Amino acid sequence: MKTLKGPGIFLAQYAADEAPFNTLPDIARWAASLGFVGVQIPTNDRRLFDLEQAAASKGYCDDIAGMLAEHGLSVTELSTHLQGQLVASHPAYDRLFDAFAPDALRGNTPERQAWAANQLMLAAKASRHFNLTSHVTFSGALAWHLFYPWPQRPAGLIDEAFAELGRRWRPILDAFDDVGVDVCYELHPGEDLHDGATFERFLDAVDHHPRANILYDPSHMMLQQMDYLQFIDFYHERIRAFHVKDAEFRPNGRAGVYGGYQNWIDRPGRFRSLGDGQIDFRAIFSKLAQYDYPGWAVLEWECCIKDAQQGAKEGALFIRDHIIEVTRRAFDDFAASGSDRAFNRAILGLEPT
Repeated sequence: MKTLKGPGIFLAQYAADEAPFNTLPDIARWAASLGFVGVQIPTNDRRLFDLEQAAASKGYCDDIAGMLAEHGLSVTELSTHLQGQLVASHPAYDRLFDAFAPDALRGNTPERQAWAANQLMLAAKASRHFNLTSHVTFSGALAWHLFYPWPQRPAGLIDEAFAELGRRWRPILDAFDDVGVDVCYELHPGEDLHDGATFERFLDAVDHHPRANILYDPSHMMLQQMDYLQFIDFYHERIRAFHVKDAEFRPNGRAGVYGGYQNWIDRPGRFRSLGDGQIDFRAIFSKLAQYDYPGWAVLEWECCIKDAQQGAKEGALFIRDHIIEVTRRAFDDFAASGSDRAFNRAILGLEPT
């Protein structure tokens, strides 16, 4: 068994124009002061990271890795969540997602999609320069607006959506395979890959590509009312990244899973800071240790009540307290009698061979 690495922190929700959150050295110093030992870097935020330079220059990546090491930090993964969203986007969402692309590409869906795919290709090269084994992203969505089957969906519609999603991602997955890095999709409402069933559809569409893997985030499963523990039993071989994020679901007579278009503070299902929600992290960390999860435990802070800095401070301790130092021996080794084949046969009442 393996001991999880961590605690790490996803920097996307903390990056800002004010110090210490506006440069990578400053935010690294802040993260280290709270007890984090890893940072997951959003590649879309040029205040923190230049993806093009990272893909072109191993020296640039070595400088970042060296600076982080001075603070006792490592890069856990690079993130292309926003770029991945644009690999596949239904026109109904074009204007909302335009903000994820450079100004010059807004309103030009084909060019925006090509840019997004190229961003993933650059991320593959940059991940190799950091000697990473996993990368985290979103799948994008062509069919999300069809998630509820009313009106009745035409036969073959969802099959075609996933076939197209597979066509778009296949060359990206191949590029990551060339550099030995897993693509870990965060299964997330709003993405075509949002649960186990949709992930299986996607695997079929990409011929079970070895680099198509999962960023496990139980909060999204809690809000969908999935069994997030059994999910690990089903898909542990594909889980290669882990967001430690809490959530709660308290349905009432007015709203349930769909939330009634309410603000986060009023929704029955909402994200919470670690320890303030309902997710059984003791069981999650145990299962991940049991199944030899090889990666990091990374805080993603999202809460509509608690301050972000308090959430980070508490989150580092929460993750550290939940990481299991896996045992190197069986608990009953003290009672071992030692044996060989002849001894075993004798115990069974069998003649020696």
